Amino acid sequence: MDLCDENYHHLIRLAPDLRFMEGLQVSRCEAAMDLYLDVLEQTPYTTLIHLTYYFDHERGQKPDPDARVRIYHDSDQAEVIELRQSSLPLNTGLEHPTLEQKWKANLFLSKWLSYSVQQGHGFRFGQKGAADHPIGSGPVNTMRISSVGSTKNAGQTRPTKIIFLNI
Repeated sequence: MDLCDENYHHLIRLAPDLRFMEGLQVSRCEAAMDLYLDVLEQTPYTTLIHLTYYFDHERGQKPDPDARVRIYHDSDQAEVIELRQSSLPLNTGLEHPTLEQKWKANLFLSKWLSYSVQQGHGFRFGQKGAADHPIGSGPVNTMRISSVGSTKNAGQTRPTKIIFLNI
């Protein structure tokens, strides 16, 4: 099993109904930080999610780690599209990451997902979203790995952000 397969299986353990979920979901566990999962896009064969914790920061809430993940349901794979985090600031300043850098980002996701499952986090279809979604910003270590584009979801064109990877 390769890393993207492993990430898919961790995600399905975390959110078994991921194909049917919409919007923002929050998993709350005793003695653990709240884990936020936002379904950004659903297509027949893929799902795009945003996964993060929010830490209190002097300027509000700060997402860290902060990941966008594309799930390929037809091939049972999940791949990091964007990762911002401060625990491993290895930004080399390159515009295009190497395969090793992509592998490290997916390895980070695998460890994070495994840890989240071990803590008891989980998301279920129909679970209520977060009424008090924290929004904040702060400096993050990032590396640009793609360009700006747009996606269509349910008839709406949604601009995609510049994709970042920090490894």
